[in-house]
Amino acid sequence: MTNRLAEAKSLYLRKHAENPIDWWSWCDEALATARVQNKPIFLSIGYSSCHWCTVMEGEAFSDIAIADYMNANYLPIKVDREERPDLDSIYMQALQMMSGQGGWPLNVFLSPEDLVPFYAGTYFPVDPRYGRPGFLQVLQALRRYYDTEKAELQQRKALIIESLLTSAVLQDGTTDELEDHELLRQGWETSTGIITPSQSGNSFPMIPYAELALRGTRFNFESRYDGKQVCTQRGLDLALGGIYDHVGGGFHRYTVDATWTVPHFEKMLYDNGQIVEYIASLWSAGVEEAAFERAVAGTVQWLKREMTAPDGYFYAAQDADSFIEPTAVEPEEGAFYVWSYSELQQLLTPEELRELEEFTVSPNGNFEGRNVLQRRHSGQLSATVETALSKLFTARYGVSSESLETFPPARNNQEAKTANWPGRIPSVTDTKMIVAWNSLMISGLAKAARVFQERSYLELAARAANFILENQFVDGRFHRLNYQGEPSVLAQSEDYAFFIKALLDLQASNPEHKQWLEKAIAIQDEFNEFLWSVELGGYYNTSSDSSQDLIVRERSYADNATPSANGVAIANLVRLALLTDNLDYLDLAELGLKAFRSVMHRAPQASPSLFTALDWYRNSTLIRSTTEQINSLIPKFLPTAVFTITSDLPEGSIGLVCQGLKCLAPAENVEHLLQQVQKSQNRA
Repeated sequence: MTNRLAEAKSLYLRKHAENPIDWWSWCDEALATARVQNKPIFLSIGYSSCHWCTVMEGEAFSDIAIADYMNANYLPIKVDREERPDLDSIYMQALQMMSGQGGWPLNVFLSPEDLVPFYAGTYFPVDPRYGRPGFLQVLQALRRYYDTEKAELQQRKALIIESLLTSAVLQDGTTDELEDHELLRQGWETSTGIITPSQSGNSFPMIPYAELALRGTRFNFESRYDGKQVCTQRGLDLALGGIYDHVGGGFHRYTVDATWTVPHFEKMLYDNGQIVEYIASLWSAGVEEAAFERAVAGTVQWLKREMTAPDGYFYAAQDADSFIEPTAVEPEEGAFYVWSYSELQQLLTPEELRELEEFTVSPNGNFEGRNVLQRRHSGQLSATVETALSKLFTARYGVSSESLETFPPARNNQEAKTANWPGRIPSVTDTKMIVAWNSLMISGLAKAARVFQERSYLELAARAANFILENQFVDGRFHRLNYQGEPSVLAQSEDYAFFIKALLDLQASNPEHKQWLEKAIAIQDEFNEFLWSVELGGYYNTSSDSSQDLIVRERSYADNATPSANGVAIANLVRLALLTDNLDYLDLAELGLKAFRSVMHRAPQASPSLFTALDWYRNSTLIRSTTEQINSLIPKFLPTAVFTITSDLPEGSIGLVCQGLKCLAPAENVEHLLQQVQKSQNRA
């Protein structure tokens, strides 16, 4: 027997369709029912590739006693955070206020009359363990508290909502303002320190920090860090580490160690888009490491083979777990990706196996007795090693990489277990289209196309962008999601910001054609109309006509696994001002930076993308030149430059370099032009 979630479009919600819990999705009817029945709301937020979300679904949410108590005493609501990042952001902040930490699954208890949280946690086991109470105990205790401690409940909620509102407004009274260049130096140093190799803990890509650290290397700031070396090391850790799938391409979410060896095996589109862009930027900055080009090419092949829909858009994610065999009850983490030593001995010649020990391969393995492949050295792989990796590809997929153009997704566990896979059973793929995540991938592909001069990368990016332009507008409004051809959920700030950036990145790859710029301008107009905060500056997470179910209206400024929407949006405004000569965009960028300046000053570790926006604002450079000259500049590392092709140049010159609102003397030769561009990019 299934519950309401059987009809949901979201893979994550459908995974809970057979729970005995009487789940609702987040909707007006659910909220009204909770008020009428005077039941506290149990709100559970997660996403399809979240390991502990899956564990809790199979344990606590499948327990009959827990379900009976939950159904009688609470109104249970399930939310896919990838559908509603606005809800997730608000209630994650509440959890962090209450406990000092966050994570998923995010489980929050709300009062039905005002949706204000009074308790929150992450994973709850069925029985007490891991220092955590059993879930039924938690439910019983909180229902007693809700019924009997009304005065304390109101006081607790008042403190939480006051904190949320204060945080949303960002009024902290900071008066000690730093000069722009010094503020930028502080942000750069903080981000460079954050990506400096550490000796403990998990290893995450943290690309917004790496991006700021790399762009700041051109300033030659006095610092305890060697910025170029730190940025190069981050690229090497990604391209050589076990976080990269050396057999099939694509990057996993993170590694569970400080050595970049054993990943948490899910692959997220948003990570891969950002990493491709960063590695391409490293290459353009002069770090031409062979492993970088191989990792980008392999990731694009994975994207085309496993993550691209027939219509051209990109799927959202692949799970960490997969089934060893069709009769298995539960999937195993990493099963699709790891290798026992005996398998390697069977598949490879002695010479191939010996040379494969350029990777971390051993009889004992490095992950539960099996091997995750991690390269020990940079540089070009030998032909023998490439042959060995090709054999492993064939063993995993059941066919050679040369003959496998498309590997169809397993859309759920049932498909994974029943399809006739020629090799291993793959992980489940979440096939929904998310505009923000597609946009990050489009930007990565556009950058890689410019740097590596690969036209096919640009074609792949353009096809995804055209799908969004042709399918994500309903009654003139931009929408965030697409489920098998059906758009859903009004776009949020990250969708607008990242897609406008993607369109500008496509424009930068082909400055002769203005269609991408024209689309960016039209979407920016809608963004400004529905999400700009006239009172405070910056962009709200949600539009003015779709915020009624939110207890606060936030403006995202902090970077997480993805860049902050406002950081990207402000940088876009500067780029649009340069490309259109419309100074209204520059006015908005200035107001946006002013709105978040206190955060940048007080907590530079929270907001690297805002510092990237400040870099654009301070050092923006417009290069007007001929097609030939601009094509020679496009692959170079010019992080705050935009290009306009023109034949109307002063006599005897090859180009004009403009800094914000002024232009320099016409450049008479290539050397003069490059000198002006480099100087304009560093206007300290």
